Amino acid sequence: MWTMELVLGVDAGGTGSRAVLVRLLDAVVLGRGSGGPGNPVVSPGAAHEVGRAAREALAGHDPRAVAGAVLGVAGTSVLAEPAVSAAFAAEWAALGLVVPVLPVGDVVTAFAAGSAADSGAVLIAGTGAIAAHVARGRIARTVDGWGWLLGDEGSGFWIGRRAVRAAVRDPASPLAATVFAHSGVSTVDDLVRRVTRTPAVLAGLAPLVCTLARDGEPTAVRIVGDAADRLVATLDGLGAPEASGAPDGPVVLAGSLLTRDTPVRDAVCTVLGGRGVRPRIAGDPALAAAWLAAQSLVADPVALHGALLS
Repeated sequence: MWTMELVLGVDAGGTGSRAVLVRLLDAVVLGRGSGGPGNPVVSPGAAHEVGRAAREALAGHDPRAVAGAVLGVAGTSVLAEPAVSAAFAAEWAALGLVVPVLPVGDVVTAFAAGSAADSGAVLIAGTGAIAAHVARGRIARTVDGWGWLLGDEGSGFWIGRRAVRAAVRDPASPLAATVFAHSGVSTVDDLVRRVTRTPAVLAGLAPLVCTLARDGEPTAVRIVGDAADRLVATLDGLGAPEASGAPDGPVVLAGSLLTRDTPVRDAVCTVLGGRGVRPRIAGDPALAAAWLAAQSLVADPVALHGALLS
């Protein structure tokens, strides 16, 4: 159905990088690799970590057999900076690839992880949060994604921050006990110092808040409900399908809060379902990157998408 060629897909995430090597003949994953943070906007060692993930995926295979490669990364413009560009070029050269590695926005790979369509909308909620209109395989518009200081409303970071605020206001609550335990502190003053010095701890609270919400803890239920409302508002910010330039096509949900079984996803899907929208849940963005790399190499990209990501 397809060809003997190989494709490489890489997802350069803010907390980790993943790579897959796929044989197009039978859509078999021949290799997988992982590395540390791969977002060059925030990680000086991003190129090395992305290269490490790709090297693991290619282990035991001839890199010259790779006919296409795609790197999904946030903030693709940073790759044009001379130092960043040189670092990534050195990694690709060291791997022995003979084809260029095409960078695309991570929202494009997230959308492709849930749909073979070339246009539509994607809502991502993990550590951060963003909605994007993808048009003909390119980012046409985004809403939010401005980072935890300015936005990312409804994200894991946002949920964690709301949980800490609730804990310092009511230290005797069940939610506060969970927050204190996760943060490794026992007093409000210590908690304030902990999150001020290491704000990354906030995002790790999101799964715990979701668990408490499932159990009916009132404050957690409110936080989760508010998070879902804000995420839907972010998606709505793209505009209605009939509006000029607004997305028309499938809606894909991506990011850990929306791809895993969480009350946030339940609430978002309930709202969208009430509008007659049945969102699609994204799969592995590294596989989606591999699929994007294969599109010009196969006769039936939709069938390949189904084989890799259904």
